[in-house]
Amino acid sequence: MKASMIIKTGALALSLLATSVMAAVSEQEATQLGATLTPVGAQKEGNADGSIPSWDGGLKPGAAPVDAKGFLGDPFKDEKPLFTITAANAEQYKDKLTPGQLAMFKRYADTYRIPVYPSHRTAWAPSNIYDAAKKSATGVQLVSDGNGLGNFSDSRYYAFPIPKNGVEVYWNHVTRYRGDNIHRWAVQAVPQVDGAYTIVETEDQNSFPQFMDGVNVEEAKNVLYYYIFAVNAPARLAGTVSMAHETIDQVKDPRKAWTYNAGQRRVRRAPQLAYDAPGLAADGMRTSDNADMMNGSPDRYDWKLIGKKEIYIPYNNYKLQSPSLKYADIVKPGHINQDLTRYELHRVWHVQATLKSGERHIYAKRDMYFDEDTWVLSEVDHYDGRGQLWRVGENYTYTNYEKGLNAPAAQGFYDLIAGRYIVAAMSNESKLAPQYGQRTKMSEFTPAALRNAGIR
Repeated sequence: MKASMIIKTGALALSLLATSVMAAVSEQEATQLGATLTPVGAQKEGNADGSIPSWDGGLKPGAAPVDAKGFLGDPFKDEKPLFTITAANAEQYKDKLTPGQLAMFKRYADTYRIPVYPSHRTAWAPSNIYDAAKKSATGVQLVSDGNGLGNFSDSRYYAFPIPKNGVEVYWNHVTRYRGDNIHRWAVQAVPQVDGAYTIVETEDQNSFPQFMDGVNVEEAKNVLYYYIFAVNAPARLAGTVSMAHETIDQVKDPRKAWTYNAGQRRVRRAPQLAYDAPGLAADGMRTSDNADMMNGSPDRYDWKLIGKKEIYIPYNNYKLQSPSLKYADIVKPGHINQDLTRYELHRVWHVQATLKSGERHIYAKRDMYFDEDTWVLSEVDHYDGRGQLWRVGENYTYTNYEKGLNAPAAQGFYDLIAGRYIVAAMSNESKLAPQYGQRTKMSEFTPAALRNAGIR
């Protein structure tokens, strides 16, 4: 079945969202997974002119050397850009650029560029994840007007590999395979207009109930993951820690969140750590729900699936995650060093989220572009209440060919009005590359554990 037959928009999508429970796809539709579609729902075939190749199973382990710290080598290190898009020639490529990218060319005409490389469909996942996606396809349902998932605890990955509306595409981003439990040491920086910045060192752990000991089984049925985020430096911020129990249906059971303030030495419930609350140690440059490009409940927005299109998105950014780079090589005035980035032509799902009448959020509209092979949110344009394009998000990802997952080398949010940005998720100078698959305990994700994590 062609993508045009899969995508349903307009009145049909609206009527689907009006119901409290939506039917999963049919068994016949699900047979496309692994046949005409990849096991997680992308089109296997390439595009008409061959600039997007067909998917052949992805980039498997051993594609390049891995160093002692776990940093991946670049399997495409000898490739050169096919061409580079600049402010001078951006008009020529505008049909394959987002409004946000075009705005970046106008805002930073002398420095912003997009180096375009040959496209490689490197994504893959373990076979048990493919099995889970197929199970999701015929079993998982939207509940609570699209704000939660029914029957998801039986599969746990890729809730809607054959999506029928915009909110289902978003749920695929939320429920994508991330490599089981994750332990990551990273940094973020919020440069001033002149480029001056302070590195904020962070450490986070993301654990899923199915890979934890001591979890209450009934409670975990509505938990997607448990998360701790700690700031380790600079000294004025060190010891600040936040924790969340991320629920699947946040209307039924809102996200449970806590913070530990090192100065006060107190753990407090933090229901405000959601939606447009300021991101931790972000100097106001991103919201809480900008972590992972977008996270949390979709309930404040109306979702519209525009369709699929081909655009240039950050992809296979092995150079940008290299431990040979220093953060000073990456962080520059206005935006990160675009000479270190890699963009490729890929198909994306284009989804618009518009703030519902009567709801509140500083972003009145989010224009989002999800990579079809990974369901990762690659590009997102944020509009303010006046309808003005405000912030542009770019997700500089790469395929971890050893683990079968997609990860960020960096994530940037660019404020077009203020002329500043935040770049997060960089690990180049960290003691270890992100670690995957370590089993954890529920006792590590309690208020008492949060206090211990924050003591300096």
